[in-house]
Amino acid sequence: MTKLKLGAISDDKPFKVSIELPAAVHRDLIADAEVLGRETGQPVGEPVRLIAPMIARFMATDRAFAKARRTRQP
Repeated sequence: MTKLKLGAISDDKPFKVSIELPAAVHRDLIADAEVLGRETGQPVGEPVRLIAPMIARFMATDRAFAKARRTRQP
């Protein structure tokens, strides 16, 4: 089994954001959703649902962001 960086997608109340993706990124997002659906046994539905968890995961593992956030806190 492949070790994916994302787990199952939770059903939280969304905040609407509009973005433009390059075609290659969109194709990769669709492929990633298919792989995640197979690995978790839960279909993702719309691949755009992966964007928020991907950004959250990126920020959670970004050391520079974490350090800047800690130093900004009073």
